[in-house]
Amino acid sequence: MKVDLNSDLGEGAGHDDEILSLVSSANIACGFHAGNPAGIFNSIRAAKEKGVAVGAHPSLDDRKNFGRTEMQVGGAEVYALVAYQVGAFQALCTAAEVKMNHVKPHGALYNMAVRDRELSDAIAHGVLAVDKGAILFAPAGTELFKAAHELELQTASEVFADRNYNSDGTLVSRTRPDALLRDPGEAAERVVRMLKEGKIRAIDGSDVAVRPELFVCTATRPVRSSLRVRCGSVWKEKGLKFGRQEE
Repeated sequence: MKVDLNSDLGEGAGHDDEILSLVSSANIACGFHAGNPAGIFNSIRAAKEKGVAVGAHPSLDDRKNFGRTEMQVGGAEVYALVAYQVGAFQALCTAAEVKMNHVKPHGALYNMAVRDRELSDAIAHGVLAVDKGAILFAPAGTELFKAAHELELQTASEVFADRNYNSDGTLVSRTRPDALLRDPGEAAERVVRMLKEGKIRAIDGSDVAVRPELFVCTATRPVRSSLRVRCGSVWKEKGLKFGRQEE
């Protein structure tokens, strides 16, 4: 069984080269929460050199808050935001002779879409308008996942390797101190349980059903590096290997 380890890229963190050595797919900022055309192009080329699949990471138009603040937006606006960012990203992929593999909404846009069908439909239609072959990354069972399926877009069900979950399956807010799981060993074992049992332990102690096809790692640099090494050793024992979600 393959395990796709995924992370964000091109957001100005300063260690993208290290990220690319640890993951099999990357979501590259499209300029609305971070990044610029030259930076996006360079990130795509760097990922190509490492054999890492690349995808667009569109967000709300909110660089001030890094795209993490929820805003009042309608479906028409979100459709235009997504189509614009994904279209520009695909054009830079073409210039770099790289195939755009997937799309994953960023931050507040992602959090709003998983529960709001109007926004989910807008995102799915925006992706479809640009590239009907792109894979949409979303949590299984959410409005975003359902919207993609109804349009017959390819999907990949994602879970977070190092984010904590609420009992309803949503992510613990980043405003809370327990939003991130910081112990790489615990994260590795949790990922194995998700793969084997399809469950994750929520912060209230209950079990939440998940359907993992790829794991997103959002941790700081030292934690991400350690997580990749320790997860790798655990997954190897279980007969798993790293690999990208592909068409």
